[in-house]
Amino acid sequence: MLRIGTTLLWIVTSILAIGVITLPVSLQAQLFAVLFVLGVMIILKAFDLGGVWRLVALALGTSIVLRYVYWRTTSTLPPINQLENFIPGFLLYLAEMYSVFMLALSLFVVAAPVPPRPSRRLDPDRRPPTVDVFIPTYNEPTKLLANTIASALAMNYPPDRFTVWLLDDGGSEQKRQSDDMVSAQAAERRHAELKQLCEDLGARYLTRARNTSAKAGNLNNGMTQSTGELIAVFDADHAPARDFLAETVGYFEDDPRLFLAQTPHFFLNPDPLERNLQTFDSMPSENEMFYGIIQRGLDKWNAAFFCGSAALLRREALNETGGFSGVSITEDCETAIELHSRGWNSIYIDKPLIAGLQPATFASFIGQRSRWAQGMMQILFFRFPILKSGLSFPQRLCYMSSTLFWLFPFPRLIFLIAPLFYLFFDLQIFTASSGEFVAYTLTYMAVNLMMQNYMYGSFRWPWISELYEYVQSVHLLPAVVSVILHPKKPTFNVTSKEESIAVSRVSEIGLPFYIIFAVLVLGLVATVYRVMTEPYRADLTMVVGAWNVLNLLIAGCALGVVSERGTPTSDRRISLKRRCQIVVGETELPGTIENVSVSGIAARVVGSLPADFEKGAKAVLRVRIDREIGGDTIPIRIARIMRDADSKVLGCSFEPEGAHHNRLMAELIFADSGQWRAFQLARRRNPGLLRGSLWFFGVCFYQTFRGLGYLLKGAGRKPAASVQKAGAH
Repeated sequence: MLRIGTTLLWIVTSILAIGVITLPVSLQAQLFAVLFVLGVMIILKAFDLGGVWRLVALALGTSIVLRYVYWRTTSTLPPINQLENFIPGFLLYLAEMYSVFMLALSLFVVAAPVPPRPSRRLDPDRRPPTVDVFIPTYNEPTKLLANTIASALAMNYPPDRFTVWLLDDGGSEQKRQSDDMVSAQAAERRHAELKQLCEDLGARYLTRARNTSAKAGNLNNGMTQSTGELIAVFDADHAPARDFLAETVGYFEDDPRLFLAQTPHFFLNPDPLERNLQTFDSMPSENEMFYGIIQRGLDKWNAAFFCGSAALLRREALNETGGFSGVSITEDCETAIELHSRGWNSIYIDKPLIAGLQPATFASFIGQRSRWAQGMMQILFFRFPILKSGLSFPQRLCYMSSTLFWLFPFPRLIFLIAPLFYLFFDLQIFTASSGEFVAYTLTYMAVNLMMQNYMYGSFRWPWISELYEYVQSVHLLPAVVSVILHPKKPTFNVTSKEESIAVSRVSEIGLPFYIIFAVLVLGLVATVYRVMTEPYRADLTMVVGAWNVLNLLIAGCALGVVSERGTPTSDRRISLKRRCQIVVGETELPGTIENVSVSGIAARVVGSLPADFEKGAKAVLRVRIDREIGGDTIPIRIARIMRDADSKVLGCSFEPEGAHHNRLMAELIFADSGQWRAFQLARRRNPGLLRGSLWFFGVCFYQTFRGLGYLLKGAGRKPAASVQKAGAH
């Protein structure tokens, strides 16, 4: 009886919803209704009402979106017999419907994400499972790998119950026996160097005969040589905190069908947008929307997926599918979808337990995103989640959301050029008056932005998604088209991350953004010209022109993104307070470490410096630690000396001479996961829709002139060796 009542309630609700969506009203009534809904949403947001009130606000917004869709579908498409109008008009319509569809999927995923899971430590009365820690590598420098291996070995877990493996695909037999003698000798040196590094640190070194199936093949080769019940995977530049295993292994004791415990990827350095716009310390990073909200939303539906690193997996589950999947170049998500379809479960632990690096240059950033986009398209084609047997219906929707997202370059570029069809060619691709455009389209955009603010709030500020999508779309579009035409063609390319930009310059792939900006400026000129010469259509021209101006602002901000600021190093300094001693000859200077990076420290010391003490002098750093890692000192060199009234700040660079020094460096930099969480929370604030929009458009103005300045000053001429590998220094 209850089931029948529920069904009737859904039927009545659906009928009422359809009636509201299709009800014919005047423009004034439509505008009043939307303003009323916006007012209610703003009030609910101001009082920070969550739970059911959050769903009420999103439902109100959805009703306005659906009403816009109905109006857009029934009243605005050009006549089909006018192909010059209909074809671009229909493409614009499809782009909008894609956006609405993705909004619907986002609502399903994140309307009510699960709260962060409570900590689940190991049961002290049970013998902990054995763990193999895999660190796959291809071309990363030894210094970077030493930090990651040392951090993994320092994890708080019984030493006899876990083994750290360096899986080296850069020193494989295939690489060492290459016909290219230069490459072969480099691979031979790498093989010997990393083998010795692992021996010194206490890790296991493993390579293989041939580099087949890229990262997935490397991981699977590791599985054939190891026996641990669980497998932790860390990218070469992802150093785990001391409590990684302590925070993740316990969940596998609770659920024998759990195949994955995924944790977020926290990054020490800004991505190119954050660095060039200088927002890293004040605004949430791009990845925080995914790891802070979306993965928790996916977790609600048992659809949190493997992200390639910072994860713990069950060997038994992987054995069932023959290991890590390698059909696509995104082996992580593909592996997850296959195991979910076989009835295995996953969880997401919303606590940063690793610290990694992301691409420093815009070109490397685009290369990484191209691989992600192509890999997700391959999953869409080869696995087709909506029809994948074994998945629950919510899981199908979640995976469709994750894969279809990467089609965004198509609608994003259509939105960019759509107003130009009218401004340049007088094509009528959107048959509506200026009043209808305001009452329906502009209000729909406002409601959409408000819904985005509701869903992502302090994790994603207004308009930032539009900027990220635009700067990726220009180069991702051909990458996505390529994989659509040839799904098996893409190959796995390792993303270069330990880079630094020696001098300020325009990115080598930045020219298209300047061309697009120039075209949009011509659109602005065309707007002014048409308003002056066609006053009888001035209202419509100004509405379309305003759309073009919005595109122009985002395109101008992109000029700042591709105008890369020179930075001497990719190393990020981390605030730290720990007592230490700087030993110079026979003199011991007590002090406090104020910040640390993978290259060195800044320490404030008291006492008198030796008379002959100067920049470049050698010294020793002594730090007391709470665990035995083979010593408490590390050689350093004084890089700079800053004096004030009662103390001195010494900038010191590390000069490690052995494995125990790498362990101490890892202890200083990566041991405490709490510092990552504190840094994240300090950036998470919601400026609101109005203040956030004003801030964004202010950034757009500034970055437009900065980008043009870089071009005019000749920064676009790429100097020799302007991009350097930090690890090679």
